[in-house]
Order: sequence, then C-alpha cells, then structure tokens
Amino acid sequence: MSLPRRPQAVIFDMDGLIVDTEVLYREAMITAVAAHGYDMPPTLYMETIGMPGDAARNALRDFFEPGFDLDALWNDAKERFRELTRARRYLKAGVEELLDVLDAVGTPRAIATSSGHDDVRLHLSSHGLVGRFDAIVARGDYPRGKPNPDPYLVAAELLAVEPTWCLALEDSHNGVRAASEAGMMTVMIPDLLHPTEEMHRLCVRIADDLHEVRDLIEMFDHTA
Repeated sequence: MSLPRRPQAVIFDMDGLIVDTEVLYREAMITAVAAHGYDMPPTLYMETIGMPGDAARNALRDFFEPGFDLDALWNDAKERFRELTRARRYLKAGVEELLDVLDAVGTPRAIATSSGHDDVRLHLSSHGLVGRFDAIVARGDYPRGKPNPDPYLVAAELLAVEPTWCLALEDSHNGVRAASEAGMMTVMIPDLLHPTEEMHRLCVRIADDLHEVRDLIEMFDHTA
C-alpha cells in the first residue's frame, strides 16, 4: 500500500526513530533505579515512552515511596545515558538514505521531539546530521507535549506546509496519537513498542524501517 498523497514535508520524531536512544534510556534508567535500591518493572518504563520529561517524572514519582529523591535518580540516569552514547554509534538504519532522497526531491523536513534542544544537538552532531533538518521543534517550543498534537502543528507551521500534506514518522504510541490528531499522514516504525489495533487504525502504514519509508517516497517518482 502506498501513501495516500505525495508528502510536501516530512516530520520526524527523534528518540527511537532517528537515533536508537530508547534502548539506551531504558538501560540507563533501570540500572540507576537498581543502584538506588529498587527494582523497576519494565512495563513502567514502557509507559513513559514518547512522554514529555515532566510527565515521565510524574509516572516515576507515583511508583516510588514518598520522599524518594527523584532528582538524584534522574541525574544519575542522565549521566549513565551519556556514558552509553559515548561508547557506541546509535543511528537508526535508513536515516541517512531517507534524508538523501528528501534532499534529491527537495522535500523540507523537521524534527518534533519531546527531548530538549541540548539532546537534539548532541544526537545530530554525534552522527553528522547537523543542518540536515529545516526546523527543530523540541521541549519548550510548544504548550503541550505528546500525545497532544502541538509539537507536530508547530513543526508544520515552521515548514509552512498544511498538516494534511505532512508525513509524520513515529515509533511510539503517544507520538502516533499526536501526529494523527494533528491531521498528518502517520507512519509508525516500531521500536520498543509493538503496534496495537489503535496504531493500525491511526496510521496509514506500519513500516519495518526507514528504508521502507524511503521506498514509499521514491514510489511517487516511479509512477509519475
């Protein structure tokens, strides 16, 4: 199945979509929690995927006993995550090839993420991707985070493209909900979370990887 119309812009999530950070975040958080004397259920971390930082912190706060030093845990997990990113390359398959195709056909693109600008700069610079996106929409750039549509609507406005003509690429359930609510063609490329019946309903396609997305875009040229 092809896309319903040729995208006039492509908007990418970042964590778990451009960079393989969700696995690293999970490892860092679970080991940090263990170092503080707790056992964190994997399902608790999974619930936070795609959430803004404040919402994720609130989910963790509800799990720990009153008085737990969440700030210390958060800072510990962040440092463990930084160590993991320094130790390995974590770019997701197909990112560079998809960007090359977008360059070739002149399609603008943006990032819409729940992470902060510092994190975006770190991940893009670590993989030579600085300057390859026309706009970056990160935490602090919109009033409400995912699953609300605000990050995607802001990105579409910056690219000067109507949401209905935008292709949104997501890996998380909350991200898919946000992009779909924004009125965009939404493709889910699953990472840690499997597509549910709801995801199939909200997406125009569930893709295996970004290579498949590249093929979907190139298909318009082959059928022109």
